[in-house]
Amino acid sequence: LDPPQGIVIMMHKPLGVVCSHKGEGERVYDLLPERFTRRRPQISSIGRLDRDSSGLLLFTDDGQFLHRVISPRSHVPKRYRVRLERDLNGEEADLFAAGQLVLKGEDTPVGPAMLEVIDPRNARITIHEGRYHQVRRMFAAVGNHVQDLHREAIGGLMLDDLEPRAWRMLQASEMASIMAPNADTCDSSTETGSP
Repeated sequence: LDPPQGIVIMMHKPLGVVCSHKGEGERVYDLLPERFTRRRPQISSIGRLDRDSSGLLLFTDDGQFLHRVISPRSHVPKRYRVRLERDLNGEEADLFAAGQLVLKGEDTPVGPAMLEVIDPRNARITIHEGRYHQVRRMFAAVGNHVQDLHREAIGGLMLDDLEPRAWRMLQASEMASIMAPNADTCDSSTETGSP
């Protein structure tokens, strides 16, 4: 039997798959058991990753939990690894941290973000918002282009070694770690799925 309402599922979203219930091409919901699509309330993704992005994606049938995670008031950090088209110029970290960058087509600046430089074209960035294509647009605003975007963590929950296309249900302690980013994730002996 499937668990009652309130499940949270972690998936390693692969490239080329869309985060939509409808639409053309392969959808993230196609990677879950078909029986999950019949749950009421419906399972929905907590935020999205575009077709050209990969990494940690969460699903739930708990509307309150979904809204707590995505609400800007919750300040849940989301960490991404990026590979850039051109070398960083060295000023991005200070600009992103200042919280004064205004994205094209918007009136208010994005919140402060932390940039960790790995090498001239690779970095990690942690944001606390979820604006449309935010990370890609932040780098575009400083004259660069994100070639690869991979979400590694949401709050204190890490993607770790979950293979692309695979998923697993989260334990209550792991769900709590999403909202408490310094908490450790615990036992992962739950139902899992993979291709």
